[in-house]
Amino acid sequence: MKKCPIMKQCGACTYGNLHYSEQIEKKQEFVQKLFSRNKVQPVVQMENPYNYRHKIYATFAKDKNKKVIAGTYAERSHFVLKNTDCFIQHQQANDIIQSVCDIANQMHIEPYEEDRRKGVLRHLYIRVSHSTKDVLLVIVIGSKQLPGSKEFVKKILEKHPCIKTIVLNFNDRNTSMVLGDREKVLYGKGYITDNLCGFDFHISPKSFFQVNPIQTEKLYTIAVECAGLKKTDVVLDAYCGIGTISLIASPYVKQVYGVEINKQAVMDAIGNAKLNHVDNVRFECNDAEKYMEKMRGQFDVAFIDPPRSGSTYKFLNTLAHANPKKIVYVSCNPVTQKRDIDILYKKGYRIRKIIPVDQFPFTEHVETIVLLQKLNS
Repeated sequence: MKKCPIMKQCGACTYGNLHYSEQIEKKQEFVQKLFSRNKVQPVVQMENPYNYRHKIYATFAKDKNKKVIAGTYAERSHFVLKNTDCFIQHQQANDIIQSVCDIANQMHIEPYEEDRRKGVLRHLYIRVSHSTKDVLLVIVIGSKQLPGSKEFVKKILEKHPCIKTIVLNFNDRNTSMVLGDREKVLYGKGYITDNLCGFDFHISPKSFFQVNPIQTEKLYTIAVECAGLKKTDVVLDAYCGIGTISLIASPYVKQVYGVEINKQAVMDAIGNAKLNHVDNVRFECNDAEKYMEKMRGQFDVAFIDPPRSGSTYKFLNTLAHANPKKIVYVSCNPVTQKRDIDILYKKGYRIRKIIPVDQFPFTEHVETIVLLQKLNS
């Protein structure tokens, strides 16, 4: 079992001192206690729970020797802990973070100081493709330009030819958000490609794509299998994001309708459908509740995968009135998921399966798939 020297200060790996089997046992107990009236299936585990994060953020600062470092904030503080050997982050990303710091020190590029609003380097965002091992590197700066950007790109590509695109993102706002609104491609196409369940997906800096692709493939495969889809089915994918579940479900059904309120995500979803030559999926940028009001009764199965905060009563009420025979609810927060399912219970839906999937080893978090079926359907 690996040990992390900054685990206590970082606070991210709340189960970092537990063996993997103990983590799984605690997560199983948690979900079973939450859904006490139903039988919860065994947690779907990882074979190797280390270095699973393919999406990594790092923040720049200076250490006591005035050298540029990058890492994560200490828990409940704004102090940056150097973290270039994190055992849950992809090793390629760890190596790239260290190289960027080395190059910044060689070129005397200063980290950005939020309080003084001075300096350059603010954050680093790295995405590693599971299928190709290609890397998307996003450098977030708080200044108007990256000094010596051409030399910087040359140096980092010499060390890491796996980097296929480099994007410069501008963020000088007083905000906790990592990425700003404006960006410039310094190298490559501005995106990389990953494959999930046999479908290719373009991933750009602002695309939502799960952090753990190995478990995500299991998660979405199980979710689609749970639905028991038929070739005559019409499917709704609410909170569809960049279209992952929509595309994975598409070969098994007549039609999929994906709805998402984020305009950029919908554009990505449309692009991914074209990339994979899928013609039985339609995406719309809209509020899911309003969208379902006009689609009432026109679909057989609904997939919902909301944010951690869960859904709203209005959305769930509209969903129930639309009367799908089955609802597959995927959630990264079983607590809000249980709250929402209690509402759907009052609308005539009953739990048929509960399957936890360990998307986040060494943390207390767990993803959960719940299959709901309408009574008398």
